[in-house]
Parts: sequence; structure tokens; C-alpha cells
Amino acid sequence: MNDKVKILYVDDETINIKLFEVNFRKKYTILTALDANEGLQILEENPDIDVLISDMNMPIMNGAEFIKQAQNMFSKIKYFMLSGYEKNNSIQQLIDEGIILDYFKKPFNRNEIEFAIDNSLKD
Repeated sequence: MNDKVKILYVDDETINIKLFEVNFRKKYTILTALDANEGLQILEENPDIDVLISDMNMPIMNGAEFIKQAQNMFSKIKYFMLSGYEKNNSIQQLIDEGIILDYFKKPFNRNEIEFAIDNSLKD
């Protein structure tokens, strides 16, 4: 039985998905999606996902819209945002409203993300 934390990472850029997988696959079970619709499908097929990390700027549905929709259906998941852009008012509002727990800037710091994930699951 696999008792690793299961993470869904959603990003529309394949290189970012590969970098995330390479950095985290030893410690966590990583599932990935290239857009929000694929992410929602993976969530439905994997109700045991513990953590969701999404890029902010994606076509069709941005990360904020995606996370809000996912959170309505899967409230027990811990949500985080990863973006190449600076933290802005929209991202801060997501944190303030408790929609996401934290925001990470690309290029990401692996230790920062691991620390945030591990702390979020201690509850």
C-alpha cells in the first residue's frame, strides 16, 4: 500500500510539470494535468488526493477559478498556488479567504514547498 502524500500539480507548460515531477516524485506521489479541465477529471478519479498545486495563468480557466471550483467539490484537499508572477492582490485575496494556504513563486524553492505541504497535513 502506498502511503505517500498524493499531490496533483496543474500547469499548462510541460517543462514545469517535468521539473515538478523530478523534484518531488521521491517524496510524494505526483499526478499532473495540463489544464484545469483535466485537473478536475483527475480529482474525480482520485478522491484520495491530499494536495493540489496550480499555476495561476492558464488558458480557458485560470488557477484561481480552477481552485475555487475544485474546492467546492473537494473541500478536504490542501490548495496552493505556484506562479511565475509576483504575489498580487488577487493571490493575496485567495490566501486571506482561505481558498489557498500559500503561494510559491517560480522558479520554486523545493524546501519551501515541502515545508508548506508537510505542515498543512499535520492537522
